[in-house]
Amino acid sequence: MIKKLLEWARTRSPWVVHFNSGSCNGCDIEIVAALTPRFDVERFGIVLKGSPRHADVMLVTGPVNHHSAERLKKVYDQMPSPKFVIAIGSCACSGCVFRGCYNNLQGADAVVPVDVYIPGCAPRPDAIIGGVVKLIKKIQGAK
Repeated sequence: MIKKLLEWARTRSPWVVHFNSGSCNGCDIEIVAALTPRFDVERFGIVLKGSPRHADVMLVTGPVNHHSAERLKKVYDQMPSPKFVIAIGSCACSGCVFRGCYNNLQGADAVVPVDVYIPGCAPRPDAIIGGVVKLIKKIQGAK
């Protein structure tokens, strides 16, 4: 009974923390736009948290380089289990225009396991919401 209640709560109210690994802020602006009343992600129970210790989902934006990879892993490790990661934007998904540069890794999945990819430069707020809904369906299917 308690297990079903926890699963229900996890899918009805995903709390997210945002990790910017050095992006151009295009994806960050779109995340903020998704939080506004126009798009209203709170209807899905999504709440932006300032601490990774209270979050279920990490939103990663920007190209992950060697300097930010250590911090990304540290923030990921601070999240309670089960934890999920969404890579937002082409930089976080694959490295984008920075792919192959000497200081960049090839996306966030080189450091942490990514559950959902939202490509685009920068993806629109409705695409971000669609990615979060896709993650919620994935969590519900992983029962």
